[in-house]
Amino acid sequence: MILEYIDAALSKAKYERLDEGRDRYYGEVPVLRGVWATGRTLEECRSTLLEVIEGWLIVRLRKGLTIPPIGNRRISPPRATRVGT
Repeated sequence: MILEYIDAALSKAKYERLDEGRDRYYGEVPVLRGVWATGRTLEECRSTLLEVIEGWLIVRLRKGLTIPPIGNRRISPPRATRVGT
């Protein structure tokens, strides 16, 4: 479920080459607010973007925040369970 969500997020990523004199790339996933990365190569940028998505998901899940669907891919924060008293 999470891997499919990450793959869907990466499929929505937009990349651009920064400063033509130096190889730098910028990538973002517009549907995931605040998810962006840079790298010296396109592959490095993509790899870093993958790590950013993973970290973004972990933070949102830990805090119980909503995660926007990407196509038919959805992740819901776990519901709090009550431990017996």
